[in-house]
Amino acid sequence: MAQNSDTALLMESNPAENLDLSQLSPTVLGMIADFFKVLSEVSRLQIVCTLKSGEKNVTQIIEITGLGQANVSKHLKLLTQAGIVTRTQQGVNVVYAIANPLVFSLCDLVCNSIATQLQQQNQHLESLKVFQKSF
Repeated sequence: MAQNSDTALLMESNPAENLDLSQLSPTVLGMIADFFKVLSEVSRLQIVCTLKSGEKNVTQIIEITGLGQANVSKHLKLLTQAGIVTRTQQGVNVVYAIANPLVFSLCDLVCNSIATQLQQQNQHLESLKVFQKSF
């Protein structure tokens, strides 16, 4: 029953509204954590970024990222299982594409947050330099 109400909360949520995460069960929070775990690996983020410009086969992904074939295949499997990437057979080739473009909005939010943090750190560093010159 709790999972159904969790699903209803997630489905009814509007990006403009704040979802009350305190109402979600540990099961659903675990699903959210698993999604972030998939995106928490550099090689997987490289693959996701590579697919932003459109669908690609494994060979193209390898050429763009410089990653090894076994490594790319392993990460594509995880990304596909997480629902972030789709896998489509086209003749003898398998083509991968982004399943949920929302992942790029999420990345933009994170990048903006990191940029803000770095700007603040830079301001603190500049203040320290001024302070240091006063001695």
